[in-house]
Amino acid sequence: MRNAPRWEQDARGRMRAAVRRFAKPLGDLLARDANEGDTRLLVTDFLCDGLGFDKYEDLTTEYQVKGEFADYGIRIDKQLIAFIEVKRCTQKLGAKHLRQVQSYAVNEGVEWMILTNGQVWQVYHLTGGLPVVVDLALEVDLLQGTPAQRADALFYLSKEALKRRLLDDLWKVKAATSPKSISGVLLSGPVLDALRKELRRQTGFNGDVSELARIVRDEVIRPEAVDS
Repeated sequence: MRNAPRWEQDARGRMRAAVRRFAKPLGDLLARDANEGDTRLLVTDFLCDGLGFDKYEDLTTEYQVKGEFADYGIRIDKQLIAFIEVKRCTQKLGAKHLRQVQSYAVNEGVEWMILTNGQVWQVYHLTGGLPVVVDLALEVDLLQGTPAQRADALFYLSKEALKRRLLDDLWKVKAATSPKSISGVLLSGPVLDALRKELRRQTGFNGDVSELARIVRDEVIRPEAVDS
């Protein structure tokens, strides 16, 4: 942190202060089961005071997409880069909410989607094509973990980090090391051939590559990791 550039130190410091400052108002919203409109007020303040966005320059509300309205759009250097969908503070975020904001992103060619109920912030990456691929890149609970842990995670959503595409780097690392990605590598031709050769060297058994693939897939890798 000491060797980080000044902009990063400032952004992380601002984030730590916001995480501490917003804990009480967020707790109050949850205690009274505040409605979606009141939750949105807190989200707006957090986007500005914590994440560093300018309310008038960087944020757009009720962004219209084919007759429907996204709660927020985020602009960086006047370019729309993300949609945010806000739900009431006590509502659990779910697949139907993701489908809602995903439709906005697909139609507008936006790759980042954020779901939040004020407490939980989920950030998804959308890769275009047929079919589109949606990956969870980041999830933070503002009331769980130490303030430093929450601030460090949310730093990637700050204006400064988004401007420098640090969230992209975080997502690429997570995607590359996902169970699905690693299981795909383990089942690739070069790895299976290397496995066959090493087994032959160690045991004298010259296995069939297709049979080794079956064993790795069905008995070594968890089946859900292959399908996820």
